Order: sequence, then C-alpha cells, then structure tokens
Amino acid sequence: MYSHFASMLALCQEKHWPLWKAVCAEETELTGRDEESIFARMEHRYDIMAQSAQKALDNPLLGHTGKPTLITGLAQAHQQYAQRGNTLCGPVLNRMMARALSCSEANASMGRVCAMPTAGACGIVPAVLLTLEEELSIPRRKVLEALIVASGVGAVITQNATVSGAEGGCQAECGAAAAMAAAAAVYLMDGTPEQSLQAMSHALINVMGLVCDPIAGLVQIPCAQRNASQAMNALLSADLALAGMVCPVPPDEVLEAMYRTGKSLPPTLRETALGGLAGTKAGQEIAREIHGA
Repeated sequence: MYSHFASMLALCQEKHWPLWKAVCAEETELTGRDEESIFARMEHRYDIMAQSAQKALDNPLLGHTGKPTLITGLAQAHQQYAQRGNTLCGPVLNRMMARALSCSEANASMGRVCAMPTAGACGIVPAVLLTLEEELSIPRRKVLEALIVASGVGAVITQNATVSGAEGGCQAECGAAAAMAAAAAVYLMDGTPEQSLQAMSHALINVMGLVCDPIAGLVQIPCAQRNASQAMNALLSADLALAGMVCPVPPDEVLEAMYRTGKSLPPTLRETALGGLAGTKAGQEIAREIHGA
C-alpha cells in the first residue's frame, strides 16, 4: 500500500484517513491481523514502556552483576530535581527527561524494555507519549493511535534507511526515535498527517550527523543523555510543525540524506567505541576499568 512517506501521505489523502488508520491498514495487509488485534498488541507494548519509564524513578537500578552501571541513579536524581520546581525547563519537561532516563537505566540493568525502534533509544517515544497523556489528559485510545503513528514512521525509516547505530550513527537510532515521537506528538495535538511528517523531518534535521560513540561499548553513556535530549527534540520538532514550519526538502529526501550521512561516518563513529566520547582519555580509562584490558 505504501513504501515511502509520500505514498503513505497520498493514501491518507485519498481515503481521508488519519495516519494511524493508514498504518493499521498496512499492518493488516502484511500480517492479516485485524484492527482490534493490532490495538491489543500496542497496548501491551505501551504497558511495558510505562513500566520501564517508572522503574528507575523510585529506586536506582543495578547491573546484572549486582554492581552499579555507569548510569545507575540518574533517573531518580533527575526526577527529584524535577520535583523541586526551580528548573530551567520546568517540571513537565524534566519529568519527561526523567522517564527517558529511567527507560535507559532499565535497559542497562537488563530489565524489560520495548525497543522503539531499538533498545538503545527505548526511552524517547515512551517519555513523550506518557508525559503528554498525563499532562493533557489524553484518552488511552488516542495515545495508542499515536503509538501506531510512531510505529508506522519507524517502519518507513527502517525500510528505506536504518535504525542501527552501527550502520548510521546515533542519528539513525535516537534520531529515528525522536522522529517517531515527533510525528506521534503532532497527532496527539490534532495536527494533520502532513504536519506529522514535517515534525518527523524536523527531528531528523536536528540530529543530522549525530555519531554513535558509547563509552566502553556499553549502551549507557552518552545513550541515556541522548534519550533525554531527543525526547526534547521530538516536542520542539512537533511544535515547529504545528506552528506551520515546512521544510523545503520532502520527508523522503530528508530520510535519504540521513541515511547517506550515516554511511559517510567513519567506522570509529558508528558504535565501535573507538571515537567520540569513547575515544577520549577518560572514556578509554573507564573501558579499561570495566573490561580489565
């Protein structure tokens, strides 16, 4: 039915469908699942997201060895900071960042997360959707529709580019998650399908060229911080689109540019832990302490 953003949008315009309806129709054609089944599966995944977004807010999570990870306690500390009230971004956005950090902390502790689209980027979509659901009192059904929008955007990114940090850098991983969350956020604000895809474009533009440089090769630093920052990117990109900002480069070409940029990154900046933060003196010392080499 569609394979690119242009054909996805054309289908919505032809059928007078919201984006989630087009995504559901595509899923039904590919898998044979009906709409009720799709929503049930999405609700199950959303429950997993909610659990991981809460898990580290109450208690810092240790690694599978019983020792702290590089990010143990970050989510709880940020949640407490948000609760104090004297923050630069305000309590709502700081709670959103804490949720994103909690998902990353859950992942680092070998807890259960929902890859969205990857485990390394698992906090971005949950943090955005949970926060908007809470702050705007959005009905659960509409939140699940937004999650389907995010999933459809992610599927097109996966089909035509990549969501792998090893292949395309963090722009393809956390950046893709931000693009998915931005499109979903626009839907929650009753934006049009065109605006959702514009938000997706803005989010990718904002991280074009972002490298993947995990210290010690672990999905912890700077992955956790990027989950928090890309949740913010998703909301600001959604606001840009809702305000009427239109990128002169079509969404499919923005995606193509992201993919080409990722392919142009040197191997040291694509999840090898050889460049960027991982290549610093401090990063290498941390790696030696953890791996004993």
